[in-house]
Amino acid sequence: METMSARVLVAEDDPKQANLIRLYLQREGYGVLVVGDGRTALDRARTRRPDLVILDVMMPVVDGLDVCRILRAESDVPVLMLTARSTEEDVLLGLDIGADDYLTKPYSPRELVARARALLRRSGVVKNADVVIQRVGDLEIDPGRFEVRVAGRPVGLTAKEFGILEVLAGEPGRVFTRGQIIDRAFGFDHHVLERTVDAHVMNLRRKIEPDPATPRYVRTVTGRGYRLAEAGEDDPAPPSRRAPGGEPR
Repeated sequence: METMSARVLVAEDDPKQANLIRLYLQREGYGVLVVGDGRTALDRARTRRPDLVILDVMMPVVDGLDVCRILRAESDVPVLMLTARSTEEDVLLGLDIGADDYLTKPYSPRELVARARALLRRSGVVKNADVVIQRVGDLEIDPGRFEVRVAGRPVGLTAKEFGILEVLAGEPGRVFTRGQIIDRAFGFDHHVLERTVDAHVMNLRRKIEPDPATPRYVRTVTGRGYRLAEAGEDDPAPPSRRAPGGEPR
């Protein structure tokens, strides 16, 4: 696969976040090198010549903005910037100095991977054929484009909604607990509650389900969590009764 040849340099001084980024990128088959400061990032970018650089803005020695300026003057390597600064001015500054994409914290690891994949595909390192489009009935999940379609029609999802759907689609039929969904879809957001997952699932169903009250795709397993229906699975029978305040089916 082309993804095996993709080399990603990650510059992040928070060890926990750096390790999580590494794990998710390695799961995609990328070779990953992690450094903890801007000066080392510049040195490794010059000697290792990565296919993609992921830069945290707030780093010791040399910050991510300065690293990006220097890299852009020296090469055309794609740069994805990460930051807790979310104002429009901060985003525009990052893009103005040459960043190819900009992701604000907190964010889901799966969104980061999707953005990284898109940058690598755009630069020609990863080919479109490497991206597997997942299908269940009329539902199509395209992680490379960060897009979902129902009966060929694009559906606009939030990053968290897409993250939940992609977690479930990774293993159709498998039941994921709310805790597992939080860990996999919102790994960098430490303030997500289990009931928040339910709220996102309800919003997701409103967008993708023909009848959100009788979900065809995102199924509830009572007392356990959620799963994505498998291809060819029969539609559920309409509920005969639902207790007030009960969890979504």
